[in-house]
Amino acid sequence: QVQLVESGGGLVQAAGSLRLSCAASGTIFSIAFMAWYRQAPGKRRELVASITRGGTTNYADSVKGRFTISRDNTNNTVFLQMNSLKPEDTAVYYCNSVPNYLPWGQGTQVTVSS
Repeated sequence: QVQLVESGGGLVQAAGSLRLSCAASGTIFSIAFMAWYRQAPGKRRELVASITRGGTTNYADSVKGRFTISRDNTNNTVFLQMNSLKPEDTAVYYCNSVPNYLPWGQGTQVTVSS
């Protein structure tokens, strides 16, 4: 049973950067797709970026070219490097599988000021 803990969020100004981490209590090697999701106030949770076991990545159009997802299968960790942040990136960020069958963690808050 894999448990997920997100960290690395915070308050940054527009155009700034943050690096989010998702630590799993169990192995993620067998999970084909891992991903970062986000949910802004009043909005539905959306898929931001995904990565396969072998490292193939996909991104939402809104973050393409600005965010980079990666995974360390040995250390059971997923990362999200976020550059050129915009106020519209403000949300709680979560990691999970695709589809999201793992228990949700608490998420980490990202707030981008203008």
